[in-house]
Amino acid sequence: MPFDVRRFDIYRKVPKDLTQPTYTGAFISILCCVVILFLFLSELTGFIATEIVNELYVDDPDKDSGGKIESDAAPPLFVCPLPVVGLDIQDEMGRHEVGHIDNSMKLALNHGAGCRFEGEFAINKVPGNFHVSTHGATAQPQSPDMTHTIHKLSFGEKLQVQKVQGAFNALGGADKLASNPLASHDYILKIVPTVYEDLSGKQRFSYQYTVANKEYVAYSHTGRIIPAIWFRYDLSPITVKYTERRQPLYRFITSICAIVGGTFTVAGIIDSCIFTASEAWKKIQIGKMS
Repeated sequence: MPFDVRRFDIYRKVPKDLTQPTYTGAFISILCCVVILFLFLSELTGFIATEIVNELYVDDPDKDSGGKIESDAAPPLFVCPLPVVGLDIQDEMGRHEVGHIDNSMKLALNHGAGCRFEGEFAINKVPGNFHVSTHGATAQPQSPDMTHTIHKLSFGEKLQVQKVQGAFNALGGADKLASNPLASHDYILKIVPTVYEDLSGKQRFSYQYTVANKEYVAYSHTGRIIPAIWFRYDLSPITVKYTERRQPLYRFITSICAIVGGTFTVAGIIDSCIFTASEAWKKIQIGKMS
């Protein structure tokens, strides 16, 4: 007896003359195809799209920075005269720099009555502060005015990703033009290290921050203290990491197989139930007629 491979066929075919098409079956088949097409397009959209996953961990993500953070500040001051305004930097590692001028620029505004200050500088990864003041001036102005608007204050690399809505420039747009001219302003910043890793594995290091602020006129036993704009910062030990991910191909294929197989199975069960019920109803009707 010759060996017949067809014996292993688990998908046995039913002759067409033994099948019976119905209107209900046709409707369910069309509906089944529509559902499969919709689910397939949904899965395809998810497969093509890039997903951004975020996670938190305790670590210093940018160990190659030498313990430094690049800062970019652009607060324009409108009333303090240009020559007396400067940037001072202090931190807990003993750094005390008065009148920082590297990578900074001051532009006169309102015919020299005010100025716009811009600067890029590095700060150590320890608690500290930097402040815009007249402390470094040889002669203090009689009526200093620290009303201001902050256009930008950011740390680390510039990170602009549509799906990441972080506080990378939380102080951008801060307006203190209506405040007391003799008041000092304290901005307390909590800096959070942030890492963004794209699909190629390239990482970019930036920093988000939260901010709280207060405004006050300070006095000592010798009289009123010279006002300043203080930015006091501290680093969070928690790092936020954003990672771009795309659904693997094998998972997409598995989902499509599940969609097709599941939809046809459910549709077959529904069609079988409806057909069985209709046949039983016909037999009952024939029994009543006889």
